Amino acid sequence: MDIRGFISSLNITLPNALFALAAAVVSFIVIHAALLLFRRRVCKLSDERAHRPVGEVLRQTLARTSNLAIIATALLIGLSVLDLPAPWNERVRHLWFITLGAQLALWLHRAVAVTARRYFRQHGHGAEDDQVTVAHTLMIWVLQTSVWTVFALAMLSNLGINVTTFVASLGIGGVAIALAVQNILGDLFASLAIAVDKPFEVGDFLAVNDFSGTVEHVGLKTTRIRALSGEQIVISNAEILKNTVHNFKRMQTRHVQFSLRACPTTPPELAAKVPPALKRIVETKDKVNFERAHVKSLDQNFIEFEVAYTMLTADYIKFMDTQQAIILEAMQMFIDQGISTSTPPQTMLVHDQGHGGEKRGAGNVRNLH
Repeated sequence: MDIRGFISSLNITLPNALFALAAAVVSFIVIHAALLLFRRRVCKLSDERAHRPVGEVLRQTLARTSNLAIIATALLIGLSVLDLPAPWNERVRHLWFITLGAQLALWLHRAVAVTARRYFRQHGHGAEDDQVTVAHTLMIWVLQTSVWTVFALAMLSNLGINVTTFVASLGIGGVAIALAVQNILGDLFASLAIAVDKPFEVGDFLAVNDFSGTVEHVGLKTTRIRALSGEQIVISNAEILKNTVHNFKRMQTRHVQFSLRACPTTPPELAAKVPPALKRIVETKDKVNFERAHVKSLDQNFIEFEVAYTMLTADYIKFMDTQQAIILEAMQMFIDQGISTSTPPQTMLVHDQGHGGEKRGAGNVRNLH
């Protein structure tokens, strides 16, 4: 059957067919021109600093516009002006849904990739390691697969195929698979969270629960930490995120607070000289910001002085050297001031039940503090 016979079988007159063809051509020109103008506007929008993120996503998304989809849309507009029989009207409606749905899926496919890349570029701190790359790829794959799955199900439903049972089966199967691999999925999404949020990175020194060490590797399922004692600790990503993580590498300053104890019989005038002397000792140290020094407490065993200062560096060796120097100078200051750090002698009463009497004895008790 030639084209003229096919048109006659559809009860389409030649003028009507020519009008539909003209409508299709005009539609193609209008759609193509409108798309070019919109792309130019989006390019200008992407150059503006305030709207640059939105403009970049729109520009790269529109670049995924299919010429085949534009041609199909123009032809469908031409077919819409024809007086087609009922079966053909239904088929044109299905073609409309497939054409527009496929183009929308293409746009979403590109928008997901562009948005995810931009997010990782902004939050990745310039570190493109294997973990970030895998997490990036996994996130894009899951989202893009979801887009095309929804489109396929919607297309089948539009064609009259009952997908309710199929969707229910997918749901039940998905739940079963999720229950079977929930630990693996938990670690996998924990790895994704670590890659995106970056609570720690390779090289950071962490303290988690009862262990501490340097992060050597962050994988899809586990994180490997080299402990101070030398062994490697392997912990699942989900488990490490359930606990409070102390990241010492990101420490900028270190707050230090310690106590010094002296004999409680120290005269008040001598005790009053200790806080100013401790202040002078601390203030002479490099990269130290003195906060306070006070007499904290007094009881029958000792008088306690409390000192607090801030180290302006996170270097642990520098902190220990400074702390050692302060304590040694404080010890010398106690000696110079004549302040004893020993506890006073204590008297013990010993009751001798065998002779019905008491014995008195005195002895020195070692200061355990």
